[in-house]
Amino acid sequence: MYVLKFGGTSMGSVSAIRRVAALVQEYSLRRRVVVVLSAMSGVTDDLLRLARQATAQDAAWDATLRALEERHREAWAELVDDPAALPLDAEFSALRTLCQGISLLGECSPRTTDRVAAFGELLSSRLFAAHLSSRIATEWADSRRLIRTDSQFGQAHVNFAVTDALLQSYFEKSSMQVYVLPGFIGANEAGETTTLGRGGSDYTAAIIGAALPGAEVEIWTDVPGMMTADPRLVPGARTIAALSFQEAMELSHFGAKVLYPPAVQPLMKKQRAVRIRNTFAPEAEGTLIHAQALADKTIIRGISSITGIALISLEGSGMVGIPGFSHRLFGALARRLINVILITQASSEHTICVAIDGSAADAAVRAVEEEFRVEIREGSIEPLQCETGLAIVALVGDHMKNHTGISGRKFGALGRNGINIRGIAQGSSERNISTVIGGADVRKAINVLHEAFFETEYKQVNLFIAGTGNVGKRLLAQLAQQQQWLQQRLRLQLRVVGLANSRRMAFAEGGLDLARWEESLAEGELMDVRAYREKAIALNLRNAVFVDVTAQEAVAGLYEGFLERSIPVVACNKIAASASFSRYETLKNLSREYGAPFFFETNVGAGLPVIGTLGDLMSSGDQVHRIEAVLSGTLNYVFNHYDGSRPFAAVVREAQEQGYTEPDPRLDLGGTDVARKILILARESGATLEFDAIRNTPFLPASCMQGSIDDFYRELEKQEAHFRSLLEEARTAGKRLKYVATFEDGKAAVGLQAIDPQHDFYHLYGKDNVVRFFTNRYNGQPLVVKGAGAGAEVTASGIFADIIKTART
Repeated sequence: MYVLKFGGTSMGSVSAIRRVAALVQEYSLRRRVVVVLSAMSGVTDDLLRLARQATAQDAAWDATLRALEERHREAWAELVDDPAALPLDAEFSALRTLCQGISLLGECSPRTTDRVAAFGELLSSRLFAAHLSSRIATEWADSRRLIRTDSQFGQAHVNFAVTDALLQSYFEKSSMQVYVLPGFIGANEAGETTTLGRGGSDYTAAIIGAALPGAEVEIWTDVPGMMTADPRLVPGARTIAALSFQEAMELSHFGAKVLYPPAVQPLMKKQRAVRIRNTFAPEAEGTLIHAQALADKTIIRGISSITGIALISLEGSGMVGIPGFSHRLFGALARRLINVILITQASSEHTICVAIDGSAADAAVRAVEEEFRVEIREGSIEPLQCETGLAIVALVGDHMKNHTGISGRKFGALGRNGINIRGIAQGSSERNISTVIGGADVRKAINVLHEAFFETEYKQVNLFIAGTGNVGKRLLAQLAQQQQWLQQRLRLQLRVVGLANSRRMAFAEGGLDLARWEESLAEGELMDVRAYREKAIALNLRNAVFVDVTAQEAVAGLYEGFLERSIPVVACNKIAASASFSRYETLKNLSREYGAPFFFETNVGAGLPVIGTLGDLMSSGDQVHRIEAVLSGTLNYVFNHYDGSRPFAAVVREAQEQGYTEPDPRLDLGGTDVARKILILARESGATLEFDAIRNTPFLPASCMQGSIDDFYRELEKQEAHFRSLLEEARTAGKRLKYVATFEDGKAAVGLQAIDPQHDFYHLYGKDNVVRFFTNRYNGQPLVVKGAGAGAEVTASGIFADIIKTART
């Protein structure tokens, strides 16, 4: 025999009811079928509202009742060929009489509330049985005659010995092919209607399935089974093929509403399985729930959550070593009927924390403060702490037991994404690891954990990019070009979810279309630097990275705020790392403290691995004695192309047009940019050095540094004789002009030098950079890093490499 339960959404419309009838008819070709039905969607809520209105003697109860009656009669007219509506007439007549009595008395007892609530299932089952009987031999049966309970109205307890006997006797005597029963309801010894609590229709199906030998139980709902996570929060959630009963109960307790936890108990006791299936996708296998842990050794079955949690903390030295405190705490809560969801206690016995439903927080605080008023007044216990707006996120799986590293992976994934943990609990069964977190972090936490434990296909990285100039445009083009390759080869999905330039900013939680980012930005809101950061943080996306492709001080001022939220920073902008040493140190410390990488490889040498190489030397215990470098691709390009055949100003303008200079070329030609770079290398070598301490010997006349950029070019043209004399002097000596940066003995200097042919720098062409590291290990022969050190394309590729490095840490 099949026992098929269909929920409210499966009975929510005429078309849905027809779909259910077709399913039942198909099943009936193989075996006899027992159909257990919930009320039509929303009807139980309407009935309870009806009872409240009648109790309050609100005349609106009559309109509510008429709307309910009209809905069911319209469905009857479409579904039942026989126009006679006697079953509905009788039920609505009884309901109206009951409501009139409630209104007259102005009182509705729990017993009466159960009687009112029962009409939803009675009506839907009468309707469905009448519809199905035109297709196949069908019998409607009243669950109140078959399920015997006590008199705890609202959540009655089943007398299984009597109920099993009644069910077995009934189905043995009858030979009908299909039976239709209302779920959710039973009756006490006096024949009074009772209800089985929230999810009671699941319970009804389980009670029947457990009582009938060989019965197969299927619960049909509007989802494809138990899911690895809430699909409303995690787009990548998938159906769990199979679970043990214990796993299913853990997931159901922690927010998975697919299955009512008590419903599995009769089946678990009889070692029977139950399958969860989707009425709207009947071809899917759904989830099979077994009596025993499964043998496939999947460590984590699912991730679940409860929101609206409050955390109450009782602490004080007066608790240590004194028995009975926990008993008193839980007793005080139990007397107010407050359910404890999670418990954690420090081994020092100094603190006990309990998580409860947030709606009961005020009552819980009053109860506990009253219980411990003497100890609080004496100071042996601290005043009670209550934090609301929290949530519990739980990992569930039978095979977590004795499997090392699960907690580490969970807490590591949450920590890397800046999700603070307020409480932790793990039972001795090791089937559930629960953590209390901020309610605002639930979506982010579940996605992070789902990615860590289930999504082997790719890791999603969400980028917030500031800057769409030459380098920014190249970076966006490279990201667009490499998206598919990264997902296939590195299992990374890079999405640009925030983009800004000096005028506009745009956000898209699902990721901006990189083929039309310019249009998206033009349609965005006005740029405000701090608003940009606040919006990025408010989106609270997992694996977020901030990328600064500007030269703006205001944008560099955002780094601390991002790092403090565990959001890594990738910076092309040199301002932060070359600011005061105290700020540089603060950023490095924040990066370590919050586990958020701070990468700025492109600050020196564009795409060359200069800072990374230096970091490897230092990490491996080497010590830097001297650095010699040509660090300006711009200046190297200029002096490699300035041969006297063209004015110096023309060569500089060409370098700017090629994208090799800063927006203001004076930052390059005045040595400021090179000074910042050697400062950064010195600091990365371990030196405590400030920018003002760097000796900068200028080769530009002071007049070139005044006025606008146009003024700068006009002055360069006037000073052509000066530049020609520098060139000729070097040529006469058989040397070449190179702008060199040095660091040695804690001192740094930058300036134009004439380099002889024997030096590594002499044969440095185009826009190349070169850095020579003299260390303990590379003493006589330095370690040399050499290559293109300027240009939007190579700089963008360096930023891209830092993003990938960040994504993979």
